[in-house]
Amino acid sequence: EIVEQFFEEVKVALETGHQVKLSGFGNFLTRSKAERPGRNPKTGEEIPISARKVVTFRPGQKLKIRVEAYAGSEQQ
Repeated sequence: EIVEQFFEEVKVALETGHQVKLSGFGNFLTRSKAERPGRNPKTGEEIPISARKVVTFRPGQKLKIRVEAYAGSEQQ
């Protein structure tokens, strides 16, 4: 239940345009994407992809370092 409440708070913050910072982990934020041309893969017909907001995640420096260290240990 605590985890569900946490994600609900994150969702509300993002819906209202706020950035969510998790210390040592990273940031969740919303970004506006402009309308752009797209293509229907079945027909090849060009169709417009409408403008919209998307959620993005930017990992923090500590998370990047840990992931790089873990990925490096698997390759050896």
